[in-house]
Amino acid sequence: MTRDDRAGVFLDRDGTLIRAPVIEGRPGSIRDEAELELEPGASDACDALEAAGFPLIVVTNQPEIARGASSRTAVERIHVRLLELLPLDEIVVCPHDDEDDCPCRKPKPGMLIDAAERHGLDLSTSYMVGDRWRDVEAGQRAGCTTVFLNREYSETMPDRPDVTVRTVGEAAAWILAREGR
Repeated sequence: MTRDDRAGVFLDRDGTLIRAPVIEGRPGSIRDEAELELEPGASDACDALEAAGFPLIVVTNQPEIARGASSRTAVERIHVRLLELLPLDEIVVCPHDDEDDCPCRKPKPGMLIDAAERHGLDLSTSYMVGDRWRDVEAGQRAGCTTVFLNREYSETMPDRPDVTVRTVGEAAAWILAREGR
């Protein structure tokens, strides 16, 4: 297998790897590293995927930076801690809001495409795991197989994810079974 034939796993951050505060049925983001709490099974899921040879790349919208509700420094501190806790290859951040119309903000696929290029990944054999319609749509636009973590938020549901599960552990198990690993 050449480097460009490798499959990777792209993971959303809030509500997928770390617990997200849910306000009025919608997930938010933590503001400080002291609030960081992994989702149950996230560590085991990432360990299993890494052991099976998958590069793990977090792709996360953080519009709180553009809105002034959080600083880049605070987000970076959260990511330093997350990299200490999980075997992640990279954390890619979109600091923009919808009005900025940037190509990296999910549901646009820019973060996935750019990271795939940097890591020599084949998007058509890669996976996108997330808990919101934006994650699924970004994965679909990038050509990935999509895994939706249904957290039963009060918001738009994704359109035709490849599989729907309840936890990141179930997502990892499904990916590993599908790949025969």
